[in-house]
Amino acid sequence: MAELTRYQEFKRLALLAGPLMTAQLAQMGMGVTDAVMAGHYGAVDLAGVALAGSLMWPVMMLFMGCLQALTPTISQLNGEQNYPEIGETVRQGIWLALIAGLLAMITLRSIGPVYALLDVDPPAAAISVAYLDYSSLGIPALMIFFSLRCLADGMSFTRPAMIIAVTALLLKIPLNYFFIYGVGDFEGHGGVGAGMAQAIIMWFQLGLIIIVVTRKRFNSTGWRTRWSAPDSARLSKLLRIGMPIGATIFAEMGLFSFTTLLLGRFGSEVVAAHNISMNINGVLFMPPMALGMAATIRIGYRIGQGELLDARETALIAMGGTLLIALIGAAMIFVLNHQLVALYTTETAVATLAAELLLFVVFFLLFDAAQSTAAGVLRGYKDTQIPMRIALLSYWVIGLPVGCALGYGWFFPPMEVYGFWIGLAAGVGSAAILLSLRLHHVSRNKELILALTR
Repeated sequence: MAELTRYQEFKRLALLAGPLMTAQLAQMGMGVTDAVMAGHYGAVDLAGVALAGSLMWPVMMLFMGCLQALTPTISQLNGEQNYPEIGETVRQGIWLALIAGLLAMITLRSIGPVYALLDVDPPAAAISVAYLDYSSLGIPALMIFFSLRCLADGMSFTRPAMIIAVTALLLKIPLNYFFIYGVGDFEGHGGVGAGMAQAIIMWFQLGLIIIVVTRKRFNSTGWRTRWSAPDSARLSKLLRIGMPIGATIFAEMGLFSFTTLLLGRFGSEVVAAHNISMNINGVLFMPPMALGMAATIRIGYRIGQGELLDARETALIAMGGTLLIALIGAAMIFVLNHQLVALYTTETAVATLAAELLLFVVFFLLFDAAQSTAAGVLRGYKDTQIPMRIALLSYWVIGLPVGCALGYGWFFPPMEVYGFWIGLAAGVGSAAILLSLRLHHVSRNKELILALTR
């Protein structure tokens, strides 16, 4: 392709990725807000919020991942200019969101016994259970919000996601303050209060996205002009693409979250330090993740336009951009690790351990970014089955056993939290290499692309 065409493609990808990047950072900012405000309330509250997140987000992403089939499906239909089919896809996506939201809510409200089984610190576990009980009330709203957001994203209108996420973050801060610390006669609830605020935010986001998708620019899809009953054939097609995406995300997040649960037996200070390090890593992980999401949209659109092999240019731009961003992030962590940790806690033991753990992030952030963007690119091709198998192998066959063996000292003296972080690095590194190889294979194979996108 000509240089100008490459530049134009970069601009298109950047215009999609910019708002998504801001949205992801704002979304992550809500988790950071919970961690910072609960951390200043107390180390036990921070540990409780961390433990809650270690269960809530993998469960939510398992179900929400099924909805991610909507984005490449809608983007390909948008490339084909098949707008009525977009409308029907959205209506079926809302049914899927309702089912997923109710299942996720029931799961999280029944998950308390897991903490006792894993011998988690009881005070932190109690805070975590209460946090999940409150925050789960907003999950059905969040699932419907996400299905409607896929309509906007899939039609290359990504700014609403950014505006909604930033607005929600700005509201989350005062809500957290009110429910965590209390104001006037209202007594604060510590870390549990963050869960109360989270439920309100989820319903608030749903209200905002409804305002967006009822605008004129979406009228061509007719998504709200008629009612559609659940269509088993269409739902099955979405689930064939979406369930592997959900399983892939769950495999990755599940490793990180299960590691947090396993660290619970080492005490609240270790969990708090681990959570701080993971939060900082998560903030720097959001831009590469957004690039992967933008590549999903752009590649889906190009395939819908019939540009099967030219979509490879988008994939290469996305991968190059994500590696550059990750290198900058790793350098920042190496130089500012103590200053970043100081934003979260004033407790010396927690801060010292968190700063040490951040040095692991310096080494594996590059791999974490690469695997995330590669997975997003492959979703644009609707290639989800093989990436799911790669994720299960990398995180649960390689990452978790390595972490447990080193952390608990199965063959060597126990390295405790450091051993588990080596396991995380092994899992992420394996996924990055294997997903990159898969992307190289798929993006060059026209027949395979056609087979995947039928």
